[in-house]
Amino acid sequence: MKRTPSPQNLQANQGKQISSFRYEDGNKNKAKHKSLPVLRHIKVAVKKVAGVFTVLFGQRKAASKAAALIETRRNDSRIRRISSAIDRSSGSDTRSKSSSKFKFSQSTSSASGLIETTNFSYEEILKATEKFSPANQIGEGRFGTVYKGRLADGSLVAVKRARKAASDKLLETEFKNEILTLSTIEHLNLVRLYGYVEHGDERIIVVEYVANGTLREHLDGTNGNELETGERLDIAIDVAHAITYLHMYKDPPIIHRDIKSLNILITEKLRAKVADFGFARSSADPNATHISTQVKGTAGYLDPEYLKTYQLTVKSDVYSFGVLLVELMTGRRPIEPKKPTNERMTTRWAIQMLKRGDAIFVMDPRLRRNPASTMVLEKVLLLAQECLAPLRNSRPSMKKCAEVLWGIRKDFQEKSLLSSSSDVHFSANYPVRDAKRTRRTSFGIQDDDCPRFISA
Repeated sequence: MKRTPSPQNLQANQGKQISSFRYEDGNKNKAKHKSLPVLRHIKVAVKKVAGVFTVLFGQRKAASKAAALIETRRNDSRIRRISSAIDRSSGSDTRSKSSSKFKFSQSTSSASGLIETTNFSYEEILKATEKFSPANQIGEGRFGTVYKGRLADGSLVAVKRARKAASDKLLETEFKNEILTLSTIEHLNLVRLYGYVEHGDERIIVVEYVANGTLREHLDGTNGNELETGERLDIAIDVAHAITYLHMYKDPPIIHRDIKSLNILITEKLRAKVADFGFARSSADPNATHISTQVKGTAGYLDPEYLKTYQLTVKSDVYSFGVLLVELMTGRRPIEPKKPTNERMTTRWAIQMLKRGDAIFVMDPRLRRNPASTMVLEKVLLLAQECLAPLRNSRPSMKKCAEVLWGIRKDFQEKSLLSSSSDVHFSANYPVRDAKRTRRTSFGIQDDDCPRFISA
């Protein structure tokens, strides 16, 4: 390959070329026409020099156009791959017999940036879910119903079956949006896409199966496992890592738009995976604002600035994460209609109690009360307060949230080592569990949902 000459060498070469042109043309013209004017020599030389420039810059321009064409074709190839994947009908199984076996792919396609997936047939899904048997149903949400499925090779998957509403354009958009988003992400704390099916009016997404239910089920106590303080901290950190990956390590960044306890799946080891990307949206710039014609999300988790201005940013996810932190510490849902008026909005009530120095009274009654867990409660609520700032510019980044939570977990582990739960000595007014779910005050014993404490 020829090297492009540097500006200095180009100038020197041009000088030499001009001189040689003058010399050669001079000799030729002297032999033929000795009386040729000097001006003509100069004109001929100038024309030849101009030709050199034309060739050089023409080559550069051609190279630039070629590079642009290659990049365009790469992008077009990527778009065609995604579009054809979404628009392809799955009515008939076009795969070879060997490809029907379920394959796990841990790598990303370097050419397209897409996660390798399997094109399932509708017949495979019917067989895996036993024709969508109610016995295999494991959840139900906005998108539709979720079933547990077992493929021919024994692999367990979660099958999300959309509601049968062929005319629902919003549902169709959500279906395609989730596929597009999941096909470009791969992280330990994000649910992985395995494939999808479009068959008539059926819209099915096949994702990683997470066996231990949702975070909300654990906080409600309906799953059978009560999460302790350290486990809740681990879950908060896992979610923070997942959202940090979406915001900082994807180009363009991805805004989830629906961070909530129902979309956090819990593994058998009590770690978290973020799911449900139907509302997710790409952002060209993590600091840029994007006007949305329709507000999407869940009441109680929605960024108030987004609700007011319709401007969506990554900081909207930070706000939702702040609500989730309060949920983890209190065990309550963001909106509790049956609670007293001042406690119905859980985040507002919890932050007010924190400011008054009474954070201990918002602690989930299921949590063990000791100095280590109290420290975690107060520090997590302080972080939640920052995330819940009314103005997005006042909120921390998700990376900062993860770093703070790491520090809290480190302090919790060190403090827990100093005293076991059996050796903790509570002060007279320190809140403790009461088997009768009562609290003793100077006015007697009252039944309520407040943390229990014993008066002096």
